[in-house]
Amino acid sequence: MARLKVVHRTRYRYETPVRESFNEVRLRPVSNEHQRCEDFMLKVLPAAQLRHYDDFHANRVHHFEVIPPHDSLLIEAASRVETNLANWLAPDATPFPMSRIGECGRMERCFDYLQPSDYVGLDPDLWRLAVDVAGDETDAWQAARRLSGWIHSSFTYAPRATTAYTRMSDALQRRAGVCQDYAHVLVGLCRSLRIPALYVSGYYFTPGADASHAWAEVYVPGHGWRGLDPTHATQPDDRYIKVAVGRDYGDVAPTRGHYKGTQQRSIEVAVEIAPAEA
Repeated sequence: MARLKVVHRTRYRYETPVRESFNEVRLRPVSNEHQRCEDFMLKVLPAAQLRHYDDFHANRVHHFEVIPPHDSLLIEAASRVETNLANWLAPDATPFPMSRIGECGRMERCFDYLQPSDYVGLDPDLWRLAVDVAGDETDAWQAARRLSGWIHSSFTYAPRATTAYTRMSDALQRRAGVCQDYAHVLVGLCRSLRIPALYVSGYYFTPGADASHAWAEVYVPGHGWRGLDPTHATQPDDRYIKVAVGRDYGDVAPTRGHYKGTQQRSIEVAVEIAPAEA
């Protein structure tokens, strides 16, 4: 078990003042049987009234508008979260046969996570690759773990190789990218084999490497959604904080919005993660 605090700060600067800015923010960590968000505070400058709702994927979404002209926008989220190891599944477990994986397609909770999405396309070439990597594996959990391990060993972690808007197919062709790309590729390979897979955004605590993180979860009948992180070749543990889930990055972007005014802008993102005081 761990208690972690996170400060996620995003600042937009505009070349000339903009107006009528409407924004959505997905930055509040989830609370479930695997982690508990003890405290959350969202600050926006210029000051704005904050509202919230839960989206289709059950993510907490805060939204606000800044109508008057402004030349910068600051969005700062501060969280304190208690995490645990309850979501681990034994690495050598064989809980569900691949011969029955088609049953997931008839489950409402899985249907959307078997379909192609904006960032994760499905095609015959991807299916052939997934079949080759999974090989003769007869268990769905072990097949997903094999796919995750292949990504970890076959890809080069290269921050400059991709952007936040890179599609899975491009990252797969380059065999390079960042955690977002690794997660998208794992999601795509799993879906190609009819293993339900969703994209997870959050944080990974390791001293000296403060940043957002992304991984995937696969659905294992009888055991629910189980995490796999191809970037670190492991299952998420108490160093991980889950914030939002979706079909791909497009569903979980930390900030999203539109405004009237100049297209010339800059964005600065800073994340600080540290152990929380007892």
